[in-house]
Amino acid sequence: MRKLELLAPARDAEIGRVAILAGADAVYIGAPEFGARAAATNDVDAIANLVAFAHRYRAKVYVTLNTILYDDELERAQQLVWKLYSIGVDALIVQDMAYLEMSLPPIALHASTQCDIRTPEKARLLAQAGFSQLVLPREFSLEQIKACKDAAGVPVEVFVHGALCVSYSGDCQAGYVAMGRSANRGECPQMCRLPYLLTDAAGNVLGNEKHYLSLRDLNRIDSLQLLIEAGASSFKIEGRLKDTRYVANVTAAYSQALNSIISASEGRYTRGSVGKSEYGFVPDVNRTFNRGYTNYFLRKPDHKERMASLNTPKWVGAPVAKVLSVSRNADSFKVALSAELANGDGFGYFDKDGRFVGFRLNKIDKDTLYPATSQPLLSAGTVLYRNNDKVFFELLDSRDASCRRTIAVDFVLKNIDEERFSMLAADARGCSATIVVESPYQQAKTPQNDARKRILSRLGDTIYSLRSVDDRLSDRFVSASTMAAARRELIEMLDANAEAVYHYERRGVSQLNEEAFEPCPPLTYHDNVANKLSLNFYRRHGARISQKAIEVERNRDGETIVMTTKYCIRRELGACLKDHSSAAKLPAELFLRNASGVYRIDFDCGRCGMSIVKIS
Repeated sequence: MRKLELLAPARDAEIGRVAILAGADAVYIGAPEFGARAAATNDVDAIANLVAFAHRYRAKVYVTLNTILYDDELERAQQLVWKLYSIGVDALIVQDMAYLEMSLPPIALHASTQCDIRTPEKARLLAQAGFSQLVLPREFSLEQIKACKDAAGVPVEVFVHGALCVSYSGDCQAGYVAMGRSANRGECPQMCRLPYLLTDAAGNVLGNEKHYLSLRDLNRIDSLQLLIEAGASSFKIEGRLKDTRYVANVTAAYSQALNSIISASEGRYTRGSVGKSEYGFVPDVNRTFNRGYTNYFLRKPDHKERMASLNTPKWVGAPVAKVLSVSRNADSFKVALSAELANGDGFGYFDKDGRFVGFRLNKIDKDTLYPATSQPLLSAGTVLYRNNDKVFFELLDSRDASCRRTIAVDFVLKNIDEERFSMLAADARGCSATIVVESPYQQAKTPQNDARKRILSRLGDTIYSLRSVDDRLSDRFVSASTMAAARRELIEMLDANAEAVYHYERRGVSQLNEEAFEPCPPLTYHDNVANKLSLNFYRRHGARISQKAIEVERNRDGETIVMTTKYCIRRELGACLKDHSSAAKLPAELFLRNASGVYRIDFDCGRCGMSIVKIS
């Protein structure tokens, strides 16, 4: 039976806790430093509390240490790993090969998507180096996922939802070259979300300023079955900067989808954790932040399929109405509704110049809307999008985002003798506990089974829910206080037993030989070698290194490739060079320009992608 893992993001320990209640099998969270989201750090004590909570459900906690390291940080990083190991963290998600050269405890290491695993050969090398799980690129097709899984022989993790980096992860130097802020150091300035002018070689502007590199968000909730069949075992929701609303809603939606697949699998799959989640809302990924959705390159895209959000990098929202007419002062307008609205909802629309304009709804009266401020840019035919769903968000803002997760428990009551009886509890984790209760025999005047079951079902302040009671006490009377006290003691014992037998997966043993990297091309700044330990690792295994990471050895002369992407602007704009009928819509040479500099776009039709080259 193959375990499937839903992996959710945690900006902090409280969001991680909600993610687990919503159905996550594992969460990933940033440490005090060395994580690829510098704005999402957490102290070790907070992570320790999350670990203790997660392990009760057999959910795992992964800590992201996925920046490249400088020489003066190596000792500090090593000490941090030992602290995280001591509090029971299940695995570390890392990019830098320096961790393979450190003196570390046997904690499992996962190869971050920042490791840029583009080939089955690299997947195999990282698995042989001791990584126990590989995070594959978002750009992969089903065939590429299967090829890497088959080559590596260890579990592979794939992104299923959330923001998309336009560049291959780990191979984006745009932020550092343009602004001195390195994505590989957790300081990504989101160059891909900025507006640019598209120009020809002579500098002629080819259209309005747009967000040409800003991709839509990933959504593969309807492709989970295909991903499972391709060999993926861990399904990652992106969003370590996202709030509780987002994490609870998206996690719940994917958890339900996975449960449906497992229920129909005839025992082939199971969840990686234990417990049943219940929600006070109906999960719907369209009702929290997204930039519009794409399945990206899971299958070969149609030329008509759009992957970018050219007009805005913000959340537009879900279409809910179309304007029929606008009052003279633009302080009210009639609409055709496609959803139920509420006072206080937030809306937006695109004006005639393609700019996104937002407003708050003050009042609704049947088919007439009254905005909090007048909207002179509105006109008949305009589509309204709701991006602040007041009623839905109030549910997500309630305690624990109105999520609850419980573990099924069974009780067995047996007579021992005239003075004692036993009470056993066994749960869905496979854990059990038994106590002996002192209670001299008294014959009951009325049947006691229902009364005892009611007492045993009072588990509201615990993580358990009653599944069954096997009551063999017959006509023995046991006071309600004795039964309740025994239940509390037994549950405490069950908790302790479950904690004592928690199973950790440990780091794999390296099987790399001294010539492992000899067939590979020399490493360049794209491979992010930034310190003496990673240098030692590669050289020990036969690698040739022509350039270190751009953050430590930057060549400031000439041009620099700052992004390598499978996304193509020409294809997005309907001017693919392979399609001779449409290629002439745009000049052969294209450039992007904004305050950060000028970038040439090099198209690579052989691999159906492009590179962004900073030229000034």
